[in-house]
Amino acid sequence: MKKIILPIGITACALAMQFAPAAPPPDVKEIMSKPLTDIPGKEGLVLTVTYPPGGGDEIHRHNAHAFVYVIEGSIVMQLRGAEPVTVKAGDGFYEGPNDVHIVGRSASDSKPAKFVVFLVKNQGVPAVLPAK
Repeated sequence: MKKIILPIGITACALAMQFAPAAPPPDVKEIMSKPLTDIPGKEGLVLTVTYPPGGGDEIHRHNAHAFVYVIEGSIVMQLRGAEPVTVKAGDGFYEGPNDVHIVGRSASDSKPAKFVVFLVKNQGVPAVLPAK
């Protein structure tokens, strides 16, 4: 009997994980965008991002200078090749144009996190790009 229960339990867990709901996506709002006339071909873009409890981003990159300022809650950020860091309200985080953002999520499963992102990016290029 024990020999049958273990494989059934493992199969049930695997199926549950396969059909588990994905983490809730972030809510992203554009605040403003402005061509940087002193820097040809570049623009500034300001966004607010809210991670719901347990929510976060897919792996991505920006091909931009990204300055992050947390205004509510805490977030966990990790760039490829670096350790994860927890950034709390009142603190900041930076991503460079060549960085790949492998972890971006709310640090809490019960509270949302909200932050402002200021990007200096190429005009006409999406703010978020697939990671290479």
